[in-house]
Amino acid sequence: MYPKNAWYVACTPDEIADKPLGRQICGEKMVFYRGLENKVHAVEDFCPHRGAPLSLGYVEDGQLVCGYHGLVMGSDGKTVSMPGQRVRGFPCNKTYAAVERHGFIWVWPGEQDKADPATICHLEWAENEQWAYGGGLFHIQCDYRLMIDNLMDLTHETYVHASSIGQKEIDEAPPVTTVHGDEVVTARHMENIMAPPFWRMALRGNNLPDDQPVDRWQICRFTPPSHVLIEVGVALAGKGGYDAAPEHKASSIVVDFITPETETSIHYFWGMARSFNPQDQALTASIREGQGKIFSEDLDMLEQQQANLLANPQRNLLKLNIDAGGVQSRKVLERLLAEERAQVTAPLIATAQ
Repeated sequence: MYPKNAWYVACTPDEIADKPLGRQICGEKMVFYRGLENKVHAVEDFCPHRGAPLSLGYVEDGQLVCGYHGLVMGSDGKTVSMPGQRVRGFPCNKTYAAVERHGFIWVWPGEQDKADPATICHLEWAENEQWAYGGGLFHIQCDYRLMIDNLMDLTHETYVHASSIGQKEIDEAPPVTTVHGDEVVTARHMENIMAPPFWRMALRGNNLPDDQPVDRWQICRFTPPSHVLIEVGVALAGKGGYDAAPEHKASSIVVDFITPETETSIHYFWGMARSFNPQDQALTASIREGQGKIFSEDLDMLEQQQANLLANPQRNLLKLNIDAGGVQSRKVLERLLAEERAQVTAPLIATAQ
């Protein structure tokens, strides 16, 4: 139920700094490690000798060594050596295209001949010193599409995040959803309101008053396979809202990379990139802490929602106008999945004929 011919965030560089990392992505168990010249590699997390996870091993001289009997696995999936044994006839492991870019390790789980690093989404904030970024990783027991639904409909903030970013004005400002090819955009603008606690903190972080009316915006952008980047912010009322000059606003990009583990579990890479006071590390840490608490509130809701859906597969869910972003995102995914299935079945049909 997830596209495989796509780039997903697999991990962050620090996760493979000292030892290999085992991670299941789109149902595929992989091990990530740094080989020669610090290059990132990903191979099937399975030792062809006795089936032990290669991720329980270590890296020596740029090569992955199984921690069970010392088998050395090459980055090309071929066994290189094993103490006292002949390994020429060992079967090859599956390999995966892996690329380090924008502060993340990306992986392509599908057909490897289609993996083009040039198609990895460009992240301007990750390459620009005028921006600061802080984030984290959650492991959540839910279908990746539930998280996309959650992020493309921020109405829930009023209720799930009432003490931080929620406010009743979100309910009162109808969202507008548009589709541009594979991109789905849901935008909501609120004018002349008081900022909620999180945004009052952000205003202070940009040396702005936190007790004056503001204009607030939320612009959610979904792109396949499961990336949601959300432009959020507040500007002092009457200064232009979203288009206000930097000295009149506090704005940022909420970063959401959702990587399916299984049909009902995900690796959720979250964070926030901002362009105001990027050198203030204390502010970055404060925003990260606040955002971590906000997303942890989503975690419990999504896991309970998933449990309910699994227990009631016969129930049909309602679709309201606020759900348009999630509904349109699912339509894009359904189309891409259908295209993948067609590409797989076409050669089989041709062979049968």
